[in-house]
Amino acid sequence: MTSIRFALNHMAAPSLAIDDFFKLAKSLGIDAVEIRNDLSGNAIVDGTRPEAIKDAAARHGLTIISINALQRFNEWNETRAREAQELIDYASASGAKALVLVPKNDGTGCADGERQANLRQALSALKPMLDEAGIIGLVEPLGFEICSLRSKTEAAEAIRELGAQSTFKLVHDTFHHHLAGEAATFPELAGLVHISGVSDPSVSVSDMRDSHRVLVDGDDRLDNAGQIRALLQAGYKGPFSFEPFAAEVHAVRDPAGALRTSMDYLSARV
Repeated sequence: MTSIRFALNHMAAPSLAIDDFFKLAKSLGIDAVEIRNDLSGNAIVDGTRPEAIKDAAARHGLTIISINALQRFNEWNETRAREAQELIDYASASGAKALVLVPKNDGTGCADGERQANLRQALSALKPMLDEAGIIGLVEPLGFEICSLRSKTEAAEAIRELGAQSTFKLVHDTFHHHLAGEAATFPELAGLVHISGVSDPSVSVSDMRDSHRVLVDGDDRLDNAGQIRALLQAGYKGPFSFEPFAAEVHAVRDPAGALRTSMDYLSARV
């Protein structure tokens, strides 16, 4: 049995204050976490200083693998550049190693030629900003049909074309990988894997949304176990970070128990 290096995204327990979230990770034997900039009433949105996050992580013996995320990164303009710089500065001051980059997901910028050009423009602009701070950019293609960057292949091609493999890595998200229907995985370029399952038997793949994303269990339709096994066998050595969005997961009274059950399930099958 290959051991899986689990990590925890704050979306796994979004109502927990940052210190309690870090405690939760530690209680599960997890030493790597992702913080988010989209949780109202919580760090980073509530104005928590990055130094406070850094101190809390150090106190719990945790590595902050990423801040999740710069939204609409491939719609590059002055606003995006400002947002990017603020998040890169926050990542640097909080000790976070990387910044997740999420593409436009509203049906715009999807035309062939347009989306590749937009991607290259954004990566070219972000590269010097990230390099100066020593922060990795984690490009996360989304599997939704309306997304302007669905394909890991297109992302990998752009990164390689720019010679930017030391600046940018890919996020392999098991949910989005399944939705995109793309066979290629790019373990050598992957910097992070997001894991979540879909257990609802009634929803079609094209109708799957974040609200369906639960902790992986025996009813998983996305073959998380198979995806994880294939990535490990192909040489991926990075973290596998739980990122469930479903309200029923967030309402669980014992998040540690629920996460432990999912960790045990996956470990037994990989």
